[in-house]
Amino acid sequence: MKGHHFHGEAEMTGMTKTDGGQRFPLWRVAMWGGIAALLLLPAVAMQFTHEVAWGPEDFAFAGVLLIGAGALFELAAWKFRSLTGRLISAAVILAAVLLIWADAAVGVF
Repeated sequence: MKGHHFHGEAEMTGMTKTDGGQRFPLWRVAMWGGIAALLLLPAVAMQFTHEVAWGPEDFAFAGVLLIGAGALFELAAWKFRSLTGRLISAAVILAAVLLIWADAAVGVF
């Protein structure tokens, strides 16, 4: 029946459902959750070791970089509907983030 959702359908389609009835792709939840975890990781590490010493500017830089990359991938995923296009765009964005991060961390260039 068109328009009706059966129990378990969200899991089969790779979607997660909110209480309001909206459906979100699991990749989107995983991506934004991963970005949030990456931003929280240094803050948690700073509680246990002095080896990690990030200042506000470090968190701002990481936030702009990671959230910007996530937003750029959202745009690419909207533009490229094929899995191949999305994987290529994800690889290019990830490579750019890693290159920028490495240059900021140790001055590769």
